[in-house]
Amino acid sequence: MAKVEITQLIEAGAHFGHLTRRWNPKMKPYIFMEKNGIHIIDLKKTQLAIEEASESMKNIVSRGRKILFVGTKKQAKGIIAEEAKRCESNWVSERWLGGMLTNFQTIRKSIKRLQNIDKMESDGTFEKITKKETLFLSRERDKLRKVLDGVETMNRLPGALFIVDIKKEFIAVREALRLNIPIFAIVDTNCDPDDIDYVIPSNDDAVRAVEVITKRMADSIIEGNAKAKELKAEEAAEKEKIKKQREEESASNKKEGKPRVRRVKFDSKGEKKSEKYETVKKADSDKKEEKPAAEEKPKTEEKTASVEKPKKEEKPAAVEKPKTEKKSEEKPKTEEKTDDKKDTENK
Repeated sequence: MAKVEITQLIEAGAHFGHLTRRWNPKMKPYIFMEKNGIHIIDLKKTQLAIEEASESMKNIVSRGRKILFVGTKKQAKGIIAEEAKRCESNWVSERWLGGMLTNFQTIRKSIKRLQNIDKMESDGTFEKITKKETLFLSRERDKLRKVLDGVETMNRLPGALFIVDIKKEFIAVREALRLNIPIFAIVDTNCDPDDIDYVIPSNDDAVRAVEVITKRMADSIIEGNAKAKELKAEEAAEKEKIKKQREEESASNKKEGKPRVRRVKFDSKGEKKSEKYETVKKADSDKKEEKPAAEEKPKTEEKTASVEKPKKEEKPAAVEKPKTEKKSEEKPKTEEKTDDKKDTENK
C-alpha cells in the first residue's frame, strides 16, 4: 500500500490550521509556522502519524474487531459513509445519539424495532392495517433509518473509533474514553489532543484533506480484514490436523487390540488418584497372579471344618447312656408289682 505523499496533502489543503487567536497551545508540537494570522501544520508529522495510525488500525482489524467511523459535519458526512461502506465498517454520519456506546443495549432495541418494521412491510402486514397506522410506521422507520443506518449491523462494541473533528464529536470521545476504546482522529489546531490515542494533525474542514486521510484508513482496514480471514483459515487447518491425528491414533489402537482403560484409585484420605492408561492384557495378568494367593486360604479353612464336624456329632452318644440306666431302674418296679400279686394270692 502506497504512502500518502506530502504533495497530496498540500494539494488537499491539509496544512491550513485555524486562526492564531483560536489555537490550542497543546497543538504547538504539530504546528510548523504562523502566516497571515493562520497556523500552518507540519505535514511531515502528519505523514508519519497517518502511517502509524494505519498500521495500528490494521492490527486491530486483523484480530476480528470493527472500526466505527464518526463524522457528522457537512464536509465529512458523505465521505465517511462512502468509505465505511467500502471497507465494510460501521459509521455515524447524521447525529451521534447519546449513549450509543455506554448504553448500547438500548440502541440495540431501537435497531430491532427498525428491523421489525421492515419485516412487517415485507410480510404484508401493512396491507392488513389502516392507512394511518402504516403512515406512522413508515415515518418511524425513516426516522430510525436516518440515525441508525450505519450502526444496524453492529452487534457489539467497536474495536476503535475514527473521528473527524473531535471538538464537535466530544460526546463520542467521552464515551470511548469511559469504555477504554482507542480513538483515531483528525485533529485541527483548535482541539485538545490529550484524549486522543492516535493524533493525525490536519485540517478537518477541508473536504479533500478528509477524503485523503479516510481513504488511507479504509485501505488499511481492507488489508486487516484480509489478514483476519487468513488467520481464521490457518486456525481451521490446524484444528483439522489435530482431529486427523487423533483419529489415526484411535484407529491404530483398535488395530493393535489394546484398548486403553483408565483406572481410578482412592487414597487413605479418600481422594481420587488417577492412574495412567493401562492395557487390558496387563490388567488380566495382574488378576491371574492375585487369584491363587486369595484362593489358598479358603481351602485350609474347609479342611479344619471337615475335621471338627465329626467330634460335634459324637456328643449325642454320650448323652444316650443315662436313658439305658433309667430302663434298668424301671425293671425293679415290675418285680415289686409281681411280689404284691403273689401276696394277694396267698391271702
